[in-house]
Amino acid sequence: MKKTYKIDVACANCANKMEEAANHTAGVKSAVVNFMTLKMTVEFDEGQEPKAVMKDVLRNCKKGEDDCEIFF
Repeated sequence: MKKTYKIDVACANCANKMEEAANHTAGVKSAVVNFMTLKMTVEFDEGQEPKAVMKDVLRNCKKGEDDCEIFF
Protein backbone atom coordinates (compact mmCIF):
# COMPACT_ATOMS: atom_id res chain seq x y z
CA MET A 1 0.00 0.00 0.00
CA LYS A 2 1.22 3.49 -0.87
CA LYS A 3 0.15 6.72 0.84
CA THR A 4 1.14 10.36 0.48
CA TYR A 5 1.45 12.71 3.45
CA LYS A 6 1.85 16.47 3.77
CA ILE A 7 5.04 17.41 5.61
CA ASP A 8 6.57 20.53 7.11
CA VAL A 9 10.34 20.78 6.89
CA ALA A 10 12.69 23.78 6.80
CA CYS A 11 15.18 22.94 4.04
CA ALA A 12 16.12 20.43 1.36
CA ASN A 13 18.85 18.93 3.54
CA CYS A 14 16.29 18.37 6.32
CA ALA A 15 14.00 16.69 3.77
CA ASN A 16 16.83 14.33 2.82
CA LYS A 17 17.34 13.45 6.50
CA MET A 18 13.60 12.80 6.80
CA GLU A 19 13.64 10.51 3.79
CA GLU A 20 16.60 8.57 5.13
CA ALA A 21 14.98 8.18 8.57
CA ALA A 22 11.71 7.02 7.02
CA ASN A 23 13.49 4.45 4.86
CA HIS A 24 15.15 3.00 7.97
CA THR A 25 11.85 2.55 9.83
CA ALA A 26 10.41 -0.94 10.29
CA GLY A 27 7.30 -1.45 8.18
CA VAL A 28 8.39 0.98 5.44
CA LYS A 29 9.20 -0.60 2.08
CA SER A 30 10.24 2.75 0.57
CA ALA A 31 9.79 6.45 1.24
CA VAL A 32 10.37 9.46 -0.98
CA VAL A 33 10.30 13.07 0.25
CA ASN A 34 9.72 15.89 -2.21
CA PHE A 35 10.86 19.17 -0.67
CA MET A 36 9.35 21.28 -3.46
CA THR A 37 5.82 19.94 -2.90
CA LEU A 38 6.32 19.28 0.84
CA LYS A 39 5.03 15.73 0.49
CA MET A 40 6.25 12.30 1.54
CA THR A 41 5.14 9.19 -0.32
CA VAL A 42 5.45 6.01 1.69
CA GLU A 43 5.05 2.43 0.50
CA PHE A 44 4.39 0.10 3.41
CA ASP A 45 5.46 -3.51 3.84
CA GLU A 46 2.69 -6.06 3.34
CA GLY A 47 0.35 -6.33 6.33
CA GLN A 48 1.52 -3.15 8.08
CA GLU A 49 -0.90 -0.65 9.62
CA PRO A 50 0.03 2.73 8.06
CA LYS A 51 -1.00 4.89 11.01
CA ALA A 52 1.11 2.89 13.48
CA VAL A 53 4.12 2.83 11.15
CA MET A 54 3.84 6.58 10.53
CA LYS A 55 4.07 7.27 14.26
CA ASP A 56 7.42 5.43 14.21
CA VAL A 57 8.47 7.30 11.07
CA LEU A 58 7.74 10.65 12.74
CA ARG A 59 9.64 9.64 15.87
CA ASN A 60 12.65 8.59 13.78
CA CYS A 61 12.52 11.78 11.71
CA LYS A 62 12.47 13.94 14.83
CA LYS A 63 15.68 12.26 16.04
CA GLY A 64 17.53 13.81 13.09
CA GLU A 65 15.45 16.96 12.59
CA ASP A 66 13.38 17.99 15.59
CA ASP A 67 11.50 20.72 13.71
CA CYS A 68 9.99 18.44 11.06
CA GLU A 69 6.31 17.44 10.99
CA ILE A 70 4.22 14.84 9.16
CA PHE A 71 0.46 15.29 8.92
CA PHE A 72 -1.38 11.97 8.95
